[in-house]
Amino acid sequence: MKEFAEYLGKIDNEEHRERVEEVLAWVRGTFPGLVPEIKWNQPMFTDHGTFIIGFSTAKRHLAAAPERAGIERFAGDIEKAGYDYTKEIIRIPWDRPVDFSLLEKMIRFNIEDKADYTTLWRK
Repeated sequence: MKEFAEYLGKIDNEEHRERVEEVLAWVRGTFPGLVPEIKWNQPMFTDHGTFIIGFSTAKRHLAAAPERAGIERFAGDIEKAGYDYTKEIIRIPWDRPVDFSLLEKMIRFNIEDKADYTTLWRK
């Protein structure tokens, strides 16, 4: 994943770097039609120029950002997974497993919901 090599290289904690790399590789493998990009110093995936999901790191968690619509649509699933969330991000603690089925639902929702979008963000 050459698009993310520089970003990954800046993550000092090896376990965190491996987790981020695992998640990014999973997205890439599961959704090969998405375009991997770095914008605003964060890895993200787009589809026909529209944002689908982005990721960022913090001391205690990996953040996944499926936009507010994705958070609202899957709030119950996010809570069932045991993740904390805000209006814009889901916090996946470093010491908890990644719920890939939840990520898949959110990504599929964004791909389908934004199929006709011509802008990066929802309006």
